[in-house]
Amino acid sequence: MMREYRMLVGGAWVEAASGQRFETFNPYTGEAWATLPRGNADDADAAVQAAYGALKRGPWSKLTAAGRGALLRKLGDLMAENAEALARTEVRDNGKLYGEMGAQLRALPQFAYYYAGLADKIEGAVPPPDRDGFFTYTRREPVGVVVCIVPWNSPLALMASKVMPALAAGCTIVLKPSEFTSASALEFGELFEQAGFPPGVFNVVSGFGKEIGQPLVEHPRVAKIAFTGGEESGRRVNELAARHFKRVTLELGGKSPNIVFDDADIESAVNGAVAGIFAAAGQTCIAGSRLFLQDSIHDRFVERLVEVAGAAILGDPNSEETQIGPIATKPQYDKIIEYIAIAKGEGAFCALGGKASELGGQFIEPTIFTGVSPDMRIASEEVFGPILSVLRFRDEEEVVAMANDTTFGLAAGVWTQNIGRAFRMSASLEAGMVWINTYRAVGIGMPFGGMKHSGIGRENGIEGIEGYLETKSVWLNYDGETGNPFVMKIKG
Repeated sequence: MMREYRMLVGGAWVEAASGQRFETFNPYTGEAWATLPRGNADDADAAVQAAYGALKRGPWSKLTAAGRGALLRKLGDLMAENAEALARTEVRDNGKLYGEMGAQLRALPQFAYYYAGLADKIEGAVPPPDRDGFFTYTRREPVGVVVCIVPWNSPLALMASKVMPALAAGCTIVLKPSEFTSASALEFGELFEQAGFPPGVFNVVSGFGKEIGQPLVEHPRVAKIAFTGGEESGRRVNELAARHFKRVTLELGGKSPNIVFDDADIESAVNGAVAGIFAAAGQTCIAGSRLFLQDSIHDRFVERLVEVAGAAILGDPNSEETQIGPIATKPQYDKIIEYIAIAKGEGAFCALGGKASELGGQFIEPTIFTGVSPDMRIASEEVFGPILSVLRFRDEEEVVAMANDTTFGLAAGVWTQNIGRAFRMSASLEAGMVWINTYRAVGIGMPFGGMKHSGIGRENGIEGIEGYLETKSVWLNYDGETGNPFVMKIKG
């Protein structure tokens, strides 16, 4: 049966102002399984006005920091209780493995608990005044209404890294999920009601970027945009936000190097390379899509790499045996197939895969290209799919230069048993995150974000809440004198 979702605006479940709806599809079966409201500028305005009203008036505006923390803890408990159902919805909507989505959703409550604990730790300061008769202090205040825009690859996990710190800071939210994966976000909205959040604090709208996403970004009562997505979309969000001096956090793409030296534990490095690119079928911004192998181990490493990756099981993402699921969307599937043709046309050697899977649908075989040079498009452009580019290097100096020769700077991996080299590489690589002898390790307490075209700002950790706070300086004159030589005194 087709399920019909509604949007959450101001505490009410509503249809789009236009009355229009659109379908969402299961990438594994190719079948439509639900319909959602197709929001537009009117719906964007209604959601922002609801969030602004909650920010300025009503219970949320008067709630203490400890009170916000208590609501977040209750929300975390509800997230834990509903993790299974939410994970199944995400698998149905984006085709990723239940093993991955289940693990993400079971970990998600920690976002709520972590920022619940930080809510009442937001403190100002009392700097000493530089003149007599004044008491000076600073306040940390919420930046305002925040629009959170998240993509289709890990909808709720990427949502939580934005929403939880924003709520702890005292902001209110309008969430715009991808049109491909809106169902789990709308289901998640139900938990806010159950947790007791006041109406309008958390709103969810569904629809397409130009129709509702752009009006949200441009709305005059929106103070900040927190966006995760591709480089071009992020650039557009940044340009629109800059026109109105809105704050932004942008978590964008990557072309991350995974570097293996000849002293590495080869088996661990092979497994790390396979997991780094083929987990989530390569549909992750931190994918280790460029594998750099030192000359002396290149051939035997590639041989083992092809053997391990070639044994990966493709199939139903709900099955425990499946290791690679379908590509989440048809446009993304078409893009990956195009890049495979580009790589072959540029002269890269296809050591594994290189075509659509015999399973049909939106499955693509895990693909490895060797003989790749840095100037090839598969070595410089983000594919966001199960395609690995293998490059050779001689020494540290050469690989650092090649690894950094990219407009991206999100993540990097280094495999070595030399501790000195590990420290040197972590300092030299231009990436917001560097993993040593592991790959794709993330945690709520560690900041997440990149350099260069990979984004602006950081999510997670204590740094994650800073982007949702403003600092206000207060000067209190307690002796009756202005203390300002430029103010004229009135006689008589």
